[in-house]
Amino acid sequence: MRTLERLAPLRVLPKPLSTLGLLLLVGFAAYESAQLILADNLMVFGYIGVLAIAAVVVIAILNDWRRGVYIMIAWIFFEDFVRKYLGNNMAIYLAKDVLTLVLYLSFFRAQRSREGKTFRVPFKLPLLALVWFGLIQVFNPASTSIFYGILGMKIYFLYVPLMYVGYALIQSEEDLRRLLSFVTILILVVAGLGLAQSIIGPTFLNPAHPQEDIRALSTLYRTAPISGLTAYRPTSVFVSSGRFQDFLVISWIICLGYAGYLLLRMRRGRFLAFLTLGVVGAASVMSTSRGVFMWNSGSALIVVAAFLWGAPWRQGQALRIVRAVQRAALFVGVAIVLLLTIFPEEIGSRLAIYSETLSPDSSASELSNRISTYPLQQLGFAFDHPRWPYGYGIGTCTLGGQYIVRIMHAQPMAVGVESGFGNLIVELGIVGLVLWIILGFSISLSAWKAVRRLKGTPWLPVSFVIFLYSVLLFFPMTYTNSTTFQDYVISATFWLLTGILYRLQHFRDAYQLAMTSVTSKGV
Repeated sequence: MRTLERLAPLRVLPKPLSTLGLLLLVGFAAYESAQLILADNLMVFGYIGVLAIAAVVVIAILNDWRRGVYIMIAWIFFEDFVRKYLGNNMAIYLAKDVLTLVLYLSFFRAQRSREGKTFRVPFKLPLLALVWFGLIQVFNPASTSIFYGILGMKIYFLYVPLMYVGYALIQSEEDLRRLLSFVTILILVVAGLGLAQSIIGPTFLNPAHPQEDIRALSTLYRTAPISGLTAYRPTSVFVSSGRFQDFLVISWIICLGYAGYLLLRMRRGRFLAFLTLGVVGAASVMSTSRGVFMWNSGSALIVVAAFLWGAPWRQGQALRIVRAVQRAALFVGVAIVLLLTIFPEEIGSRLAIYSETLSPDSSASELSNRISTYPLQQLGFAFDHPRWPYGYGIGTCTLGGQYIVRIMHAQPMAVGVESGFGNLIVELGIVGLVLWIILGFSISLSAWKAVRRLKGTPWLPVSFVIFLYSVLLFFPMTYTNSTTFQDYVISATFWLLTGILYRLQHFRDAYQLAMTSVTSKGV
């Protein structure tokens, strides 16, 4: 018996052939790794690391879809940063789509087990009409490849189900605070890195030898027409300055809403919210983008007016809204003063560009041209395309079309204009533009109804900026910019926040009941 006990551990020892195979595998991996190092091909190690992390992430999302929401948000914020350091690899480009589909699988599996609640979409018919019309346009005979249509459907509609995810995610105020705090931290990091890059230059946050098709996007400058001062247009973690600029516009209004909510509801997280506001404001000035400068200035005025309109005056909390405005102005002002003191030349060149090209008194002013003349001109160019009544097919002038040409060897379409509405006409025809406007109007109207229901509650600031998000995205931003809605960061964030907006309405009844109870006790 003792002899058997002594021999028992030997039974779990690996077999000689297995051991030899394992040693050969390790030796081969070590040899290949050494060859890659000698060849200075370290990028392969990056791919291996990304694949290993991706496998862990997929398992984590399948186990808990709520965790998957945070993972997906973090990834879409920083995907470009990984991609441009790994040679603009398309596997990295498609990673967010895989994560999104895995999230949907985990979420809807949980919904079937009645883990969460869903809701009826108020704009269901306009949305379905546009989706079905887009699906028909996949098979447009003018498109040179069906892959253009698949790309278009992905970019326009892949993130729509996120509104169901957002609705189910927010079950309490703690869920709302946790999510908005997480997003705020990400915004602070991205905006802060962009602010630093605007001072350091394109050598920061960009690889020494970037891929050819993204090199030009990361080295853009703008020159003041009168003084001749030149300023770099930062990209931050993104591959292009345009994506960073759209990010700043949306981040600004989200941070304004979060800061207003915290002042009305809780102390925790206030410093983070206002610090992020200051950094985003400074990054907006240093973005060298006249559009960001104008969008954020105008949206700040609108948000302040809306907060004062919807403040809970009866509870005597309207003064907190005024304090929110004061603190936001203070943090942004301090950030600008620090830049003027420490980096006067860097911020001076930006201010010169803004004043010389936007001031009506300037001889080189482009204000009228950029606001009205140029957008209308580009929209008119859409009607110069012979197929403007019925379009060339969804995705034919969409972001990412160059990858269809490069990978699928499709014939370039060579269509499109510098106008979002114009490109909708080129892709979907005039009917597509009409359906887009109807959908945008339906979403904005239903969002406004939700805002009115939340008037006088602490959630008014958050709900209003989501409403403003929808209006800006579907109308002025898409009208003037052909790529805003196609930006996956902008699109995914929009649909997620839309679902959250409809969830916030359920907080209203409990809040009013609590306020009534407090009032009656005071009496």
